[in-house]
Amino acid sequence: MLFTIAAVAVMGATLFGSTYTQTQISGQSLDVSKMNADVIEQIHQMGGLQLVMPEAFAETDCGALADSGRKVVEFNLTGESVTLPIMGGKTYNAMTFSGQVPGPTLRVTQGDVVKMTLTIPAGEVTGHGNDMHASQMSASNFESVNPGETSQYCYIAQSAGTFKYHCSGVKLIGMDQHVLSGMYGIAIVDPIDGYNKLMVEKTAVSNGKVTLDRQFYDADALEFTLQYNQLYLTPEGNYDAGKMFGHQNTATVVNGMQFGYVPNMVHNLLVKGDANKNIFVAQPWNGLEHKQYQSQLLFVENDQHVRLFVENQGNEPVFFHIVGEILDRVTQGNRVQSAATETWLLGGSQGMIVDLVFDEPGAYAAVNHDYAAIYTGAATVFVAGDPFGLNPRLVDAGVIPAPVPSYAYALGNPSDAVPPMGMNSIAHPAVNVHGLYTDEVASAKIASGALPLWEIVPTLPPIP
Repeated sequence: MLFTIAAVAVMGATLFGSTYTQTQISGQSLDVSKMNADVIEQIHQMGGLQLVMPEAFAETDCGALADSGRKVVEFNLTGESVTLPIMGGKTYNAMTFSGQVPGPTLRVTQGDVVKMTLTIPAGEVTGHGNDMHASQMSASNFESVNPGETSQYCYIAQSAGTFKYHCSGVKLIGMDQHVLSGMYGIAIVDPIDGYNKLMVEKTAVSNGKVTLDRQFYDADALEFTLQYNQLYLTPEGNYDAGKMFGHQNTATVVNGMQFGYVPNMVHNLLVKGDANKNIFVAQPWNGLEHKQYQSQLLFVENDQHVRLFVENQGNEPVFFHIVGEILDRVTQGNRVQSAATETWLLGGSQGMIVDLVFDEPGAYAAVNHDYAAIYTGAATVFVAGDPFGLNPRLVDAGVIPAPVPSYAYALGNPSDAVPPMGMNSIAHPAVNVHGLYTDEVASAKIASGALPLWEIVPTLPPIP
């Protein structure tokens, strides 16, 4: 007997409880009373999803792991539904880990113990779970946690690399709604022996002959995280499962936002001398009134080792490409997959580490090389060096005391793209408050030292 998606959803609601609503499966109907009762009873007797998730044999007892001699890293999250902005002055009903999209970044070293604690506030509308892809343990540990309750589990981060975590739970049949409404994040597991040096192949002319000129960069790198996803929304800002099933996304987001890393009015003023003259084709988060949502650029130095932790959190492929640059090294699962490649494909729930060097001053757009994805939000701009010749103007205005190798020294890099420091990390010159955060999360970032540019920029001296 064949079942439709709607049938699976209805059976899931019958057997496990569900967060699906009638509007989420609109256009598809099913009369459960007319179904074969024996089939439903067989599924019920099987235990539903729990039967096909056998126990793993890894040690997961928190007490035993705490006494194992390994470092224990606590990762505390809350699961909460909030209203967050989207492009065009609208909002949507988001589900978040700890009031932000994506959730906080977990960073550990290979071999560390992760103690993951998930708390669901009593006033939350539904239960949530947390599936940590960096773990190797029974899926029963990812059980949905009810409002007003807390759940905890521990695991050893045995494998290095980048890994997704997301809302889950073996009784949470509406997992897609939760994940695609914002409940996802990235876990970075640094190799136990650290990262490798980067080798970049160049050429040189010697005695009239073109030869290889391999250049080696120290393992230390300036790091960013880029997480790709889609939104599937009704005009009212609710999750639309019908659009998801049809792969008809409303928006493509990077770290939760469409066009979140493009120029804003300050950059317009610096480059064009006019805050109202846009220097990029799409600048939807221009004004200071957007506060933590105002778009910010990613700044790097020339001839600097840059490391990108990239994760495809969504439902569609990501064809990762940086316009005008080469991906000097691509690593997945702690193994180098490619060197000197133009584009790398990431399927859903797949990540990678990209190492590269921006050789020349300029603006470089990192895109999902699917044109529909680019036009719906997946364009991220890196600015390398001083391509606009702003150093003299910034020095004359007193914004910086001397010329700098990156505009990050003046404006900082956006907090939601900057991961926690780990092995072989280069500290960012400064970090500004940027991200799909609630106001409470933004305030916490400020308290931790991130710059609220919407307050600082109006106090700066005029730039000639």
